[in-house]
Amino acid sequence: MHQQGFTLLQLLGALAIAGVLLHMAAPVYQQMVASHQRQVIAQELLASLRAARTEAVLGHRDVLMHALEGDWANGWRIIADHSGKGANDADNPVLRVHQGMSRVVVKGNTPVREQVRFTGQGWALQDNGAFQAGTVHVCDGQTGESHYQVVVAKSGRVHLTNKRAQQALCSVQT
Repeated sequence: MHQQGFTLLQLLGALAIAGVLLHMAAPVYQQMVASHQRQVIAQELLASLRAARTEAVLGHRDVLMHALEGDWANGWRIIADHSGKGANDADNPVLRVHQGMSRVVVKGNTPVREQVRFTGQGWALQDNGAFQAGTVHVCDGQTGESHYQVVVAKSGRVHLTNKRAQQALCSVQT
């Protein structure tokens, strides 16, 4: 009688080859997942900033978007700033909350380090009334490169770029 199937030796050889290929592919897969996470965070940050600006213009009021716990990677909250005290006033209504991915490094330069405020006219202004223009970098924490930049113009317009460059704010995480 003729038997069909694999011998134990053939099966072990195939498993060994599969294990080696999987071991070689894992770092590439991890890089691909990290790249996708950076892209998603950048697009969500852009969409939230645009939503905050739209809410400010449509509601004819100041709207503030601030980083949770002072770090954009933790997420952000959009609030209607009725009192002018921003995130410090618990009575300001919360319009939207976004939980971040702490595995992704997200850093803003000085004007947008922790918050962005939009006026009822759509302008981005700092708490002291000066124009607020800045860039929030979505970084590769291992290489210190900025992969995506969410740019807030002094007019309040927000756009996304994806120029890879070394960025001091994206310092290598330990």
